[in-house]
Amino acid sequence: MKEKRGEEEKYLKQRFERGVAMIHNKDLKTEREVKAYLLTPREFFCRKWNLGRAYDHAFLDIHYGVTISGPHLVGRMTSALDLKPGEKVLEIGTGSGYQAAMLAYLTDRVYTVEIIEPLAQETDRLYTGLVAAGYPEYAGIGRKADDGYYGWEEHAPFDKIIVTCGIDHIPPPLLKQLKTGGVMVIPVGPPGAQVVLKVTKNRDADGNIAIVREDIYQGRKKEAFVPFTKKGGGTHFK
Repeated sequence: MKEKRGEEEKYLKQRFERGVAMIHNKDLKTEREVKAYLLTPREFFCRKWNLGRAYDHAFLDIHYGVTISGPHLVGRMTSALDLKPGEKVLEIGTGSGYQAAMLAYLTDRVYTVEIIEPLAQETDRLYTGLVAAGYPEYAGIGRKADDGYYGWEEHAPFDKIIVTCGIDHIPPPLLKQLKTGGVMVIPVGPPGAQVVLKVTKNRDADGNIAIVREDIYQGRKKEAFVPFTKKGGGTHFK
């Protein structure tokens, strides 16, 4: 990666060391997930004022009142998603583009929605620049600026959905756009104390839709995600 993509050795070292910790912590479980993590240059998705903390186990500011989640959390949510090659995945909350970039190494059918238009434009330029710099996987990421609460009907249904902002309920439009047998990973709970849920949509023996919820941390921790905001202002909290 240093020779072919010109990545800096100090960041490669930090990425590797953080990856070892994530494997030990079981935030990454499969070889494909480890490879996706190692191939994604997190430093490019951070901001210049926090580059020194790019691989810290922490949320980092990316402007506009939002953050990029720490590597352990991104890894754990990605692992819970269990994304297979060829599956179609929707991300709600593009942010600076790190999560979608990592997903692009797991499937070539990634879609992502960001509600903050200036941020979506910045991330679009970042992806375009990275594609030109030797990261062709990012060219296929479908992206738009819109209210992610309503998903992306044009490309539904999705095998997997991942939400990177906190809310106190599971948005019905997202559940509707999730395939039967599909998985959604979403932070649910009051502001500042969300449980990260793995939500599986199945059909029971009688043909009825059954929703199964599982805490990916099994009650050990809660997270403080940025709120799931509405277009025009406010949040989608009930």
